[in-house]
Amino acid sequence: MHITTIGKYTALEALRTRVPGTALLALVLLVCASLFIRELAVFEATRFQTGFYAAAARLVAVFLTSVYILASITREFNDKGLEVVLALDVPRTHYICGKLAGFMVVAVFIAIIISLPLWALVPAGAACAWTVSLTVELAVIAALSLFCVVTFSQLLPAAGFVAAFYLLARSITAMRLMGAHPISGEGTPSQQITAALVEGLGYLLPALDQWTATAWLVDATPDPGQLLGIFFQGLVYLTLLTAATLFDFHRRSF
Repeated sequence: MHITTIGKYTALEALRTRVPGTALLALVLLVCASLFIRELAVFEATRFQTGFYAAAARLVAVFLTSVYILASITREFNDKGLEVVLALDVPRTHYICGKLAGFMVVAVFIAIIISLPLWALVPAGAACAWTVSLTVELAVIAALSLFCVVTFSQLLPAAGFVAAFYLLARSITAMRLMGAHPISGEGTPSQQITAALVEGLGYLLPALDQWTATAWLVDATPDPGQLLGIFFQGLVYLTLLTAATLFDFHRRSF
């Protein structure tokens, strides 16, 4: 009961703070920018437009989801709203799960809104696969943002950690390739240590460069097995991040 109520009011808060309006404004700006790119293209205009829109829309969706969650929880900490909720004898587990459920609704909404123009540019199968993958990606970012803001309790450090995590996850495959095949210094102790550290990060971070790929829209639609793998990866990271958030939240005193 508590989880449902908290999730409901979290989603309503997003509506009242004009998250849908912001997402729609971002969509309009991205569509206008993609039309400009289309006019610049000498050939395959639709392909260039689709590639630009997909790449930019993915970043905007991640940014909107993360910033809203970080700002929402930080405001609740600063306004002492959390203390009021906990004073009502609401279990801390219910609070975190309810918040996460509400943020998941926001993430799904943003993913659907942002992906709408793609349904007019590419085949339905490709647009559907891209939208599903973006939804899973935003769900992981939502859980990560909640974990960071609960852990750091301040907006700037939490935002910095989320940005660093996302950039590393987007580039970890390239870093692993460069670590395994260096241009110079191969076999030296420093190269081996660096390669080992990068490999360790590769096992810890999701390979987000293989998620929500623009190539799915302009080249070939991913097979169902690839989407299933992304779904299970997202489920694993979502579970781990939720568990870490609950552990940190329970050990804190308010």
